[in-house]
Amino acid sequence: MRFNLTTTTASLLGLALLTGCAAKGPGPLYKWGSYQQRIYTQYAEPGKLPPAGQIAALEADFQKADAQDRKAPPGYFAHLGALYIQAGQPGQAVQSFEAEKALFPESAVYMDLLIKHAKK
Repeated sequence: MRFNLTTTTASLLGLALLTGCAAKGPGPLYKWGSYQQRIYTQYAEPGKLPPAGQIAALEADFQKADAQDRKAPPGYFAHLGALYIQAGQPGQAVQSFEAEKALFPESAVYMDLLIKHAKK
């Protein structure tokens, strides 16, 4: 049995290239940071995390995501807006709701309702 060295080498090289390309795909679409854990804690253990601390953490997460050129996940700015309402900062809440609406246009009707209530 005789092997053709060039055919075998070419086949192995092709396989290595395909394997290398397949292993490297696009990363996650969103930068979640601590968002998921904070949502869980807020509902599982109400009152454990004060709004001011959550706001600071979410803002820091957003700065990291922005620095990595990644998007905030759906609901991120809506949740941040709700925290601003709890903290007595309706102006900041409106800005967050507007950001959610700009990033995710399908949320426009709900965000408009929240904006209307925040301005009262």
